[in-house]
Amino acid sequence: MTAEKREPEKQPGNYSFWAQAAKYSEIAFIFPAASVAGLLVGVALDHWLHTRWFFLVGLILGILAGFVKLVQVGMSSGIDQ
Repeated sequence: MTAEKREPEKQPGNYSFWAQAAKYSEIAFIFPAASVAGLLVGVALDHWLHTRWFFLVGLILGILAGFVKLVQVGMSSGIDQ
């Protein structure tokens, strides 16, 4: 008989430390980036339309977009386990 070396099977929740760190560090970049992007779009609309309130709308939409991504990452981590 020959001894066969078997590699452990990859299961959906069996990720390496670095893969998990990359997945969750995405939140640290996406949330502020979405907020800043929304703010910049709002400021650009304020400048273009000569208003003073679109920056707030853009900021709120950016924060909502970041929050949606936060929930998506949280939900996907719950499914993997």
